Amino acid sequence: QVQLVESGGGLVQAGGSLRLSCAASGRIFSINTMGWYRQAPGKQRELVAAITSSGSPGYADSVKGRFTISRDNAKNTVYLQMNSLKPEDTAVYYCSAELNRYNYWGQGTQVTVSS
Repeated sequence: QVQLVESGGGLVQAGGSLRLSCAASGRIFSINTMGWYRQAPGKQRELVAAITSSGSPGYADSVKGRFTISRDNAKNTVYLQMNSLKPEDTAVYYCSAELNRYNYWGQGTQVTVSS
């Protein structure tokens, strides 16, 4: 069974930091791009950050300079370091990854930033 398991969400005050992790497990023979999406109530799911298999990152304009995506290929894990968090960052964050040439999604983890 191939799956993505997320961790690291929670409640934090504005200006604080969180680090999200997402580990792929199962019978995996290839991993391509990995990334993080988020969905706030009443809003469409949006891409926050993505990183290629070679480590090239990309970010949504709203998080540039504050968030950093990274990956550890040996652990089949992608991370999202979130600094200087704002209330508008509050959302359910989803990990996504191309595993075995098929796109998978994590279960989502809630990030809540208080004023």
